[in-house]
Amino acid sequence: MQLLPLVDTPGLYIGHDAQNEWLYVDWRGEASLAAARASGLLLLRTLRTWPCPKLLNDYSGACGLTAHLTGRGVRWLEQMGAAGLQHVAWVLPRHLPARQALQDLVHTIDCPRVGTFDDVVSAYAWLQQQPLAWLV
Repeated sequence: MQLLPLVDTPGLYIGHDAQNEWLYVDWRGEASLAAARASGLLLLRTLRTWPCPKLLNDYSGACGLTAHLTGRGVRWLEQMGAAGLQHVAWVLPRHLPARQALQDLVHTIDCPRVGTFDDVVSAYAWLQQQPLAWLV
């Protein structure tokens, strides 16, 4: 994956993959609720600046993540969809408490469509296969 760095903070890296026309996001370090909210807003602003229909959302390196997705988190995903995001490949940490509850919740969101994965390779392959709405 050849990436153009867009954001590089201690807690978040966002790069643009021009070949696949998507954003790659690497969440780093402690994933406290406050840090996740701030990084989520930064990601939304970046998506609005660099519109992409797909996002590879890599949480595998984050620490302290819980499976609790709040109503605010669901609204954030919906805002990402309103900004043009159609598909999210979400790589989850292997040892995530209540992982199934999180997967069940994100799969109910219509736009963007969210797929959950254990590794970046699987997420990458799935995301490449997703059709764009204006091509369907």
